[in-house]
Amino acid sequence: MKNDFAIITKSAAETQTFGEAFARKLKPGDIVSLYGDLGSGKTQLVKGICRSLGVTQTVNSPTFIIVNEYSSATFPLIYHFDLYRMKTQQEVLDIGFTEYISSESIVLIEWPEHIENILPANTYKIHIAHSDEDEHSRWIKLETPEN
Repeated sequence: MKNDFAIITKSAAETQTFGEAFARKLKPGDIVSLYGDLGSGKTQLVKGICRSLGVTQTVNSPTFIIVNEYSSATFPLIYHFDLYRMKTQQEVLDIGFTEYISSESIVLIEWPEHIENILPANTYKIHIAHSDEDEHSRWIKLETPEN
């Protein structure tokens, strides 16, 4: 059964806290795709996820380098992709993307729109949007995969 969940966060710190709580569900091999406009809070959510997974490195968006690799005692490898600058699915495949998503690592993907059709069915999807009522608030919807 598919479980969807939605929440409104009122600050970057609350968005990170949601990411920390969500990360407790993750296990090796899980993939999380993050959808939202520029500045919507995707990277803040990733920061919370990584903190919960025990990452001590600085977590920031890999906009210009495409992928950051983090490690922790809990999860040896966590890959954080930012595919904003990728124009086609082939560009993403050319960087070895299928090897990343077939590993036992946690894979976090910002801007997954070009590669949705190659993501496994068990991918978590998180949609983030600015709130119309308050510029600091974010609406976050989590779609959990059907198992």
